[in-house]
Amino acid sequence: MSLNTPIARGFTAEIYAWKEGQVLKLFNPGVSRSTVEYEARLTRLAHASGLPVPAVGEIIENESRYGVEYERVEGMTMLQAFTRKPWLATRFARQLAELQVKMHRISVPELPSQHEQLELKINQASQLTGDLRQAALRALEQLPDDDKLCHGDFHPNNVVLTPRGPVIIDWIDATRGLPLADVARSTLLFGGRLPKGVPLPVRIMRGWFYRVYLRNYFRLNPLEKQDLQVWIGVCAAARLAENTRYDETRLLAMVRTLVQGG
Repeated sequence: MSLNTPIARGFTAEIYAWKEGQVLKLFNPGVSRSTVEYEARLTRLAHASGLPVPAVGEIIENESRYGVEYERVEGMTMLQAFTRKPWLATRFARQLAELQVKMHRISVPELPSQHEQLELKINQASQLTGDLRQAALRALEQLPDDDKLCHGDFHPNNVVLTPRGPVIIDWIDATRGLPLADVARSTLLFGGRLPKGVPLPVRIMRGWFYRVYLRNYFRLNPLEKQDLQVWIGVCAAARLAENTRYDETRLLAMVRTLVQGG
């Protein structure tokens, strides 16, 4: 089936209008079928949990690229809405916290282990020296575990605001694990690179947005916060295994806190 201009682009895939009520998430060349099937499986599990998650269709091959059919979700992302209406930042930040708390009250034992995924990524991060890698692995081993649904990439650009409410997309990093670790991962993402075209006022306000989100998250889900900084260091070590050359200096500095604190 021929494709027209994509309606959205991300780091790993393009989104195309597809069949009635569907879009096709077509992954970049070189992304394997097994990776695409893995995302589809995790998204089906998240959808079955009762959270607002797009329904999943078939795996599609198009000109040596693989894709997944998804239920079409009408609306703009929370980041796009924040960009257009920054005066609603407090509402958006609270909504983001409420949605993540709702997620973290659900157990999905069929998902991959958060601890195992983090350990795998830390071992794959070539930027880590031996002492930093060992510090991250030791810290991870000492941190608690859980079986709650964790998105692994939860930020305003992965929440679509629709007429029926917010919908969470992009579940390829989903795991069963500790909610505090998922909050730590979101913390990393709030300080990372923003997409092109985000205006300066929003770039300036995002730190304030994060603080409102975090305060409301812990108000709704009063976790023990003493391990948050350790989790941030561990998640930073794991994130180095991703395509983050633009952010290596910041991430390595966060990992070094594990050595200093150890």
